[in-house]
Amino acid sequence: MRYPKGIKKDYQSVIHYDNRGMNLEDDLNTTNEYYRISDIALIYKKPTPITIAKVDYTSRCEAVIKEAYFKTPSTTDYNGLYKGKYIDFEAKETKLNNFPLKNIHNHQIEHLKKVRTNGGIGFVIVSFVKHNKVFLLTTEKLIEYIKNNKQKSIPLSYFEKEGHIIKQNYSPRLDYLKIIEKIYFKGD
Repeated sequence: MRYPKGIKKDYQSVIHYDNRGMNLEDDLNTTNEYYRISDIALIYKKPTPITIAKVDYTSRCEAVIKEAYFKTPSTTDYNGLYKGKYIDFEAKETKLNNFPLKNIHNHQIEHLKKVRTNGGIGFVIVSFVKHNKVFLLTTEKLIEYIKNNKQKSIPLSYFEKEGHIIKQNYSPRLDYLKIIEKIYFKGD
């Protein structure tokens, strides 16, 4: 393909099999876009804070980042507003029959606790890829499990009992606000 100023770009079709099936982040981004367009909520994916250390300028038009590092540990993946309430959550996928707690860092759990302490809504969304099930688990239930159990992972059965399954639809793809509505806005 030829672009103005003599820039040439060649595109090849490459098939990748590593992300087959459900991709939680893509589904959440699509869902959040639906919420924004429909004036339901404003929820965004947070960028990961990085510092660029080394850049290779191959030409005037192209630069390649060769070295970068994380500025600070990131908090959670998503935040925004729904019905005047601050929402903050982490999204994770697992291919196991459990959710390894090493997949969520202590500073993220502490952040979710602070969100709740300050009147916001905090939770995790976990996709069990093998079972094609997605759950919302409130911060309170996450902390309760960690406090009362010595295991290094949360079994699927705990999500089935204490979590809320997010039904997968066409639009919005993962309507997690329907669950937030039931939990936090019962009397509205």
